[in-house]
Amino acid sequence: MSKYDEIAHYQDYNELLSILNKSNNNYDLRKIQKAYNLAEQAHGDQRRVSGIPFILHPTSVACIVAQFGMDSDSIIAALLHDVVEDTDYDLNFVRKEFGKDVANIVDGVTKISKIKLYSREEQQAENVRKMLIAMSNDIRVIIVKLADRLHNMRTIECMKEQKRRDKSRECMEVYAPIAHRLGMKAVKDELEDLSLRYLDPVGYKEIEDALLLKENERERFIEKRKKEILKASKMPKDKITVYGRVKSINSIYRKTFLKGKTLDEIYDFFALRIIVDDIKECYNLLGVIHDLYTPIPRRFKDYISTPKPNMYQSLHTTVIDREGIPFEVQIRTWEMHRTAENGIAAHWKYKLGFTRIVNNKKARELDANINRIKDVLAAQIDTDDSTDIIRNIRNDFDQNEVYVFSPKGDVFNLPNGSTVIDLAYLIHTEVGNHMVGAKVNQRIVSIDYKLQTGEICEILTQKDSHPRRDWLEICKTSSARSKIRQWFKREKRDENIVEGKMMLERELKRSNISLTDEELEDLLQFMLKKNKFNTVEDLYASIGYGGIQLWKVLPRIKEEYHTKFGEQENTPVINQYVHKPKRSNSGVIVEGMEDCLIKFSQCCNPLPGDDIIGYITRGFGVSIHKRSCTNIPKDISKAEEPERYVNVRWEKDINDSFHSTLEIICSDRTGVLADVTIALSSMRIFINNLNSRPIGNGRAMVTATIDVFNREHLETVIKRLQSLREVISIKRF
Repeated sequence: MSKYDEIAHYQDYNELLSILNKSNNNYDLRKIQKAYNLAEQAHGDQRRVSGIPFILHPTSVACIVAQFGMDSDSIIAALLHDVVEDTDYDLNFVRKEFGKDVANIVDGVTKISKIKLYSREEQQAENVRKMLIAMSNDIRVIIVKLADRLHNMRTIECMKEQKRRDKSRECMEVYAPIAHRLGMKAVKDELEDLSLRYLDPVGYKEIEDALLLKENERERFIEKRKKEILKASKMPKDKITVYGRVKSINSIYRKTFLKGKTLDEIYDFFALRIIVDDIKECYNLLGVIHDLYTPIPRRFKDYISTPKPNMYQSLHTTVIDREGIPFEVQIRTWEMHRTAENGIAAHWKYKLGFTRIVNNKKARELDANINRIKDVLAAQIDTDDSTDIIRNIRNDFDQNEVYVFSPKGDVFNLPNGSTVIDLAYLIHTEVGNHMVGAKVNQRIVSIDYKLQTGEICEILTQKDSHPRRDWLEICKTSSARSKIRQWFKREKRDENIVEGKMMLERELKRSNISLTDEELEDLLQFMLKKNKFNTVEDLYASIGYGGIQLWKVLPRIKEEYHTKFGEQENTPVINQYVHKPKRSNSGVIVEGMEDCLIKFSQCCNPLPGDDIIGYITRGFGVSIHKRSCTNIPKDISKAEEPERYVNVRWEKDINDSFHSTLEIICSDRTGVLADVTIALSSMRIFINNLNSRPIGNGRAMVTATIDVFNREHLETVIKRLQSLREVISIKRF
């Protein structure tokens, strides 16, 4: 992006006024002017990293918020959202001058900067937690925050590369999923595309170039189909709108690079969108489309009668034209279209009284959807471990959803992979707490059964039953886990205190740490302060019912122990333990830990025979890397958190297979992918993923993810592939 292009993303106060004046909403322009004057005076000569005057950022964010159709307080909060964080004005001043609502929105959007936290992950998680708490009281907090993040991503080019990647990853993991759940598709798509641009610039550019090459072909195709549909519909031109839309770059990326498909294999690569005035016309047009083109079986979805959880409604059908080209058609009303693009923001006028509420059903639907979102987010707020928040948002706001029915015909939407436990707690907390089993399609299923779209599920309950601790490891959604923990927290406090203390003492004993009760309580004071517990019993109880996962906090407790009761060891930087470890289930022994979660890092894909090291992650167990991995510091003692690196080693006898990915550079000719496939199959190698793409100069890159037993096995496979005539080089990564 050139500097000229970046400047084009900034909008000044005059452009904001133009947007407001063109709107039908009744804005308080005097109050908005007052907020702008304060922001302009407070930010003064401050400038963005790019050198642009800082005041242009809040005015640009306010323009985005105004385009969403939000109210005066939201626009004022957008203008002032950086005043408290970056200038001398405090929240009390904002509250006094602009009211409680504006102050609460500004406070919710403002990052935490004065609390000492141990890592960037914790800082990020606490910022999200703070925002979610504010959002649970006022949904406008997240809408202003999304506008702020959207503008930051549009103008992120001037930042350092690592900063761009960190912000992009945060967008992918937190803000895009939230935008999806709020139904703000336009924001979600743009955030994902901008994030992908910095997370995988090569893949992004390749898809962008492919779209440009197909642009003229696409426009001709869409124009021809548009004329056919308008003629067949026999509707007046002012009653129907037809236009083409292309999938977002990130959506294409997910289907090509991650699923191994080519652009020609994506049915909904581009689509025709038809917008009409009422629902009856939607279904009439569906019949016209199916008469005009050949529908593809099992590619029809009725999101009008069964809306998505984020209020999205449309008819989707995929058809084939007379030339054999498949394409998707989406049919919706104008109201559905506004909801599809801006989600909750599109309906905010009903909430704020900009227009008279003539449709009480729509107002009730809006309230119900906001409450559903708040219920999901409440689970993130209540978790004792802040670093779980990011993972929970990814799980609960998964874009791949399943739709299941109750025996009475009620429809429930859950993230893909949800179990009957998740459904029970989604129906009602008491249903989950008293569940003893479930029937799916009138057949008894196990408690860990994963639900599929279209199934009819009946939850079986008994009054005297209660949750089991192992449910925490089975259920998918954080809301279900939160309710299970809340039950144990409320009903089994004394048991949790005893269990939590025993668990902690057992782990400390394994590390040769022996303390009196008074010394242990003194040692844990930093944990009480960090998690806002009143007593050490609260901490023990949280460990006992699973609110705090002990293996994640143990390294910090040990570090505090060495600080308080003994000198830190200077010789070995990596944690050393004296007890003999048990045999693991993963093929790797972690010294000092038993039954911990093991994850093999995808950045280097270690194999038996490689020199390896472990890294204690937050939320995902111990990640195993090759010592030579680019993500592992050469000198561990100079790492940001050296205590999180642990000694690991391969077991002697390993019968499991492991993923390994090869990049094969070869001549770009027809059949080369088949040659590689045949060679691997002849060696009885299981292929997890295989795709190829041209890289220029008559060459192609074949990427193969295969299963091998160890490094020697992989070397044998590589030698066999190198014997192929067209293969130029092979690289393991």
